[in-house]
Amino acid sequence: MPTKDTETSDRSESSLSPFRHRIFLAVWLASLASNFGGLIQSVGAAWLMTSIGASADLIALVQASTTLPIMLFSLMAGAIADNFDRRKLMLASQIFLLAVSVALTLSTYFGLMTPWLLLTFTFLVGCGTAFNGPAWQSLVGEMVPRSSLPAAIALNSMGFNIARSVGPALGGIIVAAAGAFAAFAVNALSYLGLITVLARWQPASVPRTLPPETLGSAMAAGIRYVAMSPNLGVVLLRGAVFGLAAIAVQALMPLIARDLIHGGPLTYGLLLGAFGAGAVGGALISARLRRALSLEALVRIAFVGYAICAAAAGLSPLALLSMAAMALGGASWVLALSSFNATVQLSSPRWVVGRALALYQMATFGGMAFGSWIWGVAAERFGTANALLIAAGVLMVGAALGLRFTLPELKTLNLDPLNRWTEPNVVIDIRSRSGPIVITIEYVIREADVATFHAVMAERRRIRRRDGARHWTLLRDLENPEIWIERYHSPTWLEYVRHNQRITQADAAVGERLRALHQGPNRPSVRRMIERQTGWLALSPGYQAHEIADPLTDPTRSS
Repeated sequence: MPTKDTETSDRSESSLSPFRHRIFLAVWLASLASNFGGLIQSVGAAWLMTSIGASADLIALVQASTTLPIMLFSLMAGAIADNFDRRKLMLASQIFLLAVSVALTLSTYFGLMTPWLLLTFTFLVGCGTAFNGPAWQSLVGEMVPRSSLPAAIALNSMGFNIARSVGPALGGIIVAAAGAFAAFAVNALSYLGLITVLARWQPASVPRTLPPETLGSAMAAGIRYVAMSPNLGVVLLRGAVFGLAAIAVQALMPLIARDLIHGGPLTYGLLLGAFGAGAVGGALISARLRRALSLEALVRIAFVGYAICAAAAGLSPLALLSMAAMALGGASWVLALSSFNATVQLSSPRWVVGRALALYQMATFGGMAFGSWIWGVAAERFGTANALLIAAGVLMVGAALGLRFTLPELKTLNLDPLNRWTEPNVVIDIRSRSGPIVITIEYVIREADVATFHAVMAERRRIRRRDGARHWTLLRDLENPEIWIERYHSPTWLEYVRHNQRITQADAAVGERLRALHQGPNRPSVRRMIERQTGWLALSPGYQAHEIADPLTDPTRSS
């Protein structure tokens, strides 16, 4: 529960308060420069593909080759970010992106570029971006305090939209003046600032008491955590719906400029600029709106605001009215996506936040990717204006979804580790990989408390399974009905230790309620057992060696 001081601090947070933290400001400015470079490079790549005579489908693949890795590798990147040093992962990603950009620049300068080589380079850029994303987003929580996190996320979104408003136009000027080679060179230089900031930053490191999870286990744990966390499921659903519908305006913006307003490239640039300006404004007022409104109310307003933007863009023949609609859309875009991102981070403990963000990113980007295609088909079949009106309707449905799938208020949720559990001393000396481990916890519950006990145990089951327990069951003694036994498995002793270290301060409330219901003379009795094989396998030397611990090589055994 928050203290009075933390509540006061939360109320006093402003939209720009994260800039008080020097490392956040330094990384934000360096990321802004890098975002400019990335958008300039995207203009150069699209123009270069056109200039070397590629077919229309290859030109379209330039954008797809950059975004596809985000769908393919985000979860893997999130698992790595949660198990290793996030700063080092982000630094390695930036160095990789620098190397790819230098190679792209040199290949273009020496005239070696072909359509498929260019697609290879843009795909590699997308890979670097995919691995950078979860590390960067989860690092924000280490740069600013919890109360500043929503504002920091909104500022990150604002920075990207500033770059998106100006970057493509700047990229066009650079390509026109010096060619695609110059655009690629500018992007390569844009990585140097962020690399320098990350290399000089030495955050306080938290010692890891357990070895990292294997990649497959870490990815499965992330999926399991999100699947067993209702709050996160709601965010992924609402984020996917918003991405699916809201992308219509951006995907069809060139057609809005050409067919509905009857303008040209300048009109398109003005619409982009208005959208970006609105995004900046949305980020600046986000903290004030969060203090005045609930999270659900804020997101519904963002859905409705974007629906108005889409409808107005579809009906307006005037450039000024369409620009005003784009400004409203940009503000709604930032308010919705920053709220979703903040909810994911505030709903996830630090051990899994990278994977949770990766899955959110996959859901939202997946909705955007599918929506870009859907709205293109709709515009082709029904016309641009009608496609935008349909998108506005979908956005209104997305707002109405809040009546059934309401976003949580998270100000009182403490997801810091509980840190009460210590690894028990056991008589049988086992290895970290020994198992399966079977745990039973015995409770004595009065008949009058059985219904309450069932309700609390339902939440206990969700938490256990979310954190990695398997085969959870609740048993009742037939001879003494007051005795209830909670039983679950962990595949190995190491996973049992890891499971208990994942318990958060918020989870402790469930354990306290169970102990209050327990009527035994002592605390609930816990037994830890290991399954044993019988027959020929139990006599195998390999099986016996698997069970006996070597205290010199086993990192999980206490001394």
